[in-house]
Amino acid sequence: MDKTLEKKNGFKTLLDSYGLPRLIITCFVVLLFIMAPIVGADLTMQVGNVINRFSWNAVLVLAMVPMIHSGCSLNFGIPLGIIAGLLGGTLSIQLGFTGAVSFFAAILLATPFALLLGGGYGWLLNRIKGGEMMIATYVGLASISFMCMMWLLLPYTSPTMVWGLSGQGLRTTISLDGFYGGTLANFLRIPIDPESGLYFPTGAILFFALLAFAMWAFLHTKTGTAMTAVGSNPQFARASGISVNKMRLLSVIMSTWLGAVGILVYQQGFGFMQLYTAPNNMTLPAVAAILIGGAAVNKASIPHVIIGTILYQSVVTLTPTVMTAMIHMDVSEVVRIIVSNGMIVYALTRVIKGGSK
Repeated sequence: MDKTLEKKNGFKTLLDSYGLPRLIITCFVVLLFIMAPIVGADLTMQVGNVINRFSWNAVLVLAMVPMIHSGCSLNFGIPLGIIAGLLGGTLSIQLGFTGAVSFFAAILLATPFALLLGGGYGWLLNRIKGGEMMIATYVGLASISFMCMMWLLLPYTSPTMVWGLSGQGLRTTISLDGFYGGTLANFLRIPIDPESGLYFPTGAILFFALLAFAMWAFLHTKTGTAMTAVGSNPQFARASGISVNKMRLLSVIMSTWLGAVGILVYQQGFGFMQLYTAPNNMTLPAVAAILIGGAAVNKASIPHVIIGTILYQSVVTLTPTVMTAMIHMDVSEVVRIIVSNGMIVYALTRVIKGGSK
């Protein structure tokens, strides 16, 4: 009897720590993997797609962690970091860098923009405490609108990027072939199904692991602990001699820089650079992923990033494929929009309720 009660308590503890919503989503993902070969979808291909999408998106989700730790809430202003990354990428091409060098040059060129934009963004959030998510959303949308004009006005001349007839203004989509497309994905890649062109993106996974480890190590330093203290109890942190505004500003700059790097990682895997309103499509999936992974508005960890990205990308990738195979009709885009937006709405309701467990 005692052993039975102990098992029940152990299961309840495990359920509470993992969270019922995540357990339901995990079971749904497992069901999708089981259904894929039954309905005729290539299971190997689907697993490979999930791994690839994880490698593209994980750094953008990781960018949420610093601001959550400092109490600045979810980074709905991540388009600022994405814009910094886009500026670094376009300048790398404009200056003539090619191959793997262009990827690291893009990171270096994006860094000053990330520091500048992140600093201004952090200063603004310090001025308006308590309404960070509302202000961040406005900043993100406003910055995208502003850059829609600037992409047409900035004096780029590279024929790879500018419109052919006018020679002025950047194209909506820019191919990265010959530049940093596949830089990480092709590094030490492992064949999964070479006939279909499916490979394990070893380089991209290792790059994410490096950044994740650096983030974990930073959060265990004196500065990282102070940042966490600011997010947990700003009054206590201030009484302990910690500069609350300084820690919040540092977290915003870190998040903005990770957003810049994250979009470059995404682009190298995707193979294209998308400008103008494209950053609109990156914010909510990153927010939803980390919340589904178990993060709250004031608590996030590396496991939350990994679990959330895998669950979100698995559902978004597998559901349209399985549905299309089941009904023998191409409804992949419709289903993807419904599922992705549904998961985003669910994640945001978790924010309203106070965050996930």
